[in-house]
Amino acid sequence: MLVPCLRRRLVLTVPLVFVAALLLMEPARSDQEAGTAIPAESRPCVDCHAFEFMQRALQDLKKTAYNLDTRTETLLLQVEKRNLCDCVTANLLN
Repeated sequence: MLVPCLRRRLVLTVPLVFVAALLLMEPARSDQEAGTAIPAESRPCVDCHAFEFMQRALQDLKKTAYNLDTRTETLLLQVEKRNLCDCVTANLLN
């Protein structure tokens, strides 16, 4: 009879102790990061790296657009040339 009562009390008490401990603990602050702290002067600028990445991406897009534009012009010239050749051949046969 005593054992079930103690178990029930333990089942209720242990989680309450854990919750109370969690509530009493101080939350970790951002300035308490693990490892060594690097001074702001020697850290690379995140915005600068993002800007450089976006510049490179824009240059790649410009190159791709230029290549596609050049390829499209080449294909259009080939189609026009083929159409002209077809017209000349058809006119010669008539």
